Amino acid sequence: MTKIPDMQKSADSRRIAIDKVGVKDIRYPIVVLDRARKEQHTVARVNMDVDLPHHFKGTHMSRFIEVLNLYHGEVSIENIEVILAEMKQRLEASCAYLELEFPYVIEKLAPVSKARGLMEYQCRMTGILGDDFDFVLEVSVPVTSLCPCSREISERGAHNQRSLVNVQVRYTEHVWLEELVELVEACASAPVYSLLKREDEKAVTEQAYDNPMFVEDMVRAVTEKLKEQPRISWFRIECENFESIHNHSAYAQLEHTRQTGGCG
Repeated sequence: MTKIPDMQKSADSRRIAIDKVGVKDIRYPIVVLDRARKEQHTVARVNMDVDLPHHFKGTHMSRFIEVLNLYHGEVSIENIEVILAEMKQRLEASCAYLELEFPYVIEKLAPVSKARGLMEYQCRMTGILGDDFDFVLEVSVPVTSLCPCSREISERGAHNQRSLVNVQVRYTEHVWLEELVELVEACASAPVYSLLKREDEKAVTEQAYDNPMFVEDMVRAVTEKLKEQPRISWFRIECENFESIHNHSAYAQLEHTRQTGGCG
């Protein structure tokens, strides 16, 4: 057979290295650890990248898919570092990146009727392997917030809205997605449910009214809860209130790194 030229590996004379090259938005089945059922199968949107040395013209895009297929049915939080190492080796890179964005479903009981419903939470796992391995777990949690100012100044009622709290963490010991969801929901005016009967709606409405929260309040409350978790070494919190009486959202963000050693 005539040898097919490898254009990607041909020399490039411009001496410009590229930080990240790869493939984006691959839909792929993965396995996620489930606190109640051990495992949950879901479908992720996958991004895979490596750095490209200045002397290579391009990278071999097909090799990313080949690496992913090596772990078909086994792509999970437990072997992300192994997949990244395989990417580095096959693509002759010094740094590899893997991002998995996926829906995660948790069964949730209504507060009074105990009616069962399924809530979906958008999650992300991001792994980077250079000289060291770095991993970030992320979950977005919808909640209800009720405005303290509105409740204080209004003779009847108070405006509330759905909010979205996004939490990213680095940790030293395993953290369940369910833990993060429950922690965030405890810091809101009230949780959000997929199924509520009338008695549940009454309870949730009154719970929100009794727990008014600015966007700043929720970020601070989540911060306090995360600081109580010694397993969590770093976190970033974002909260967005999709205002019901304004044509804008309210927003707050906070990032914290746990200090190790020293005094005070």
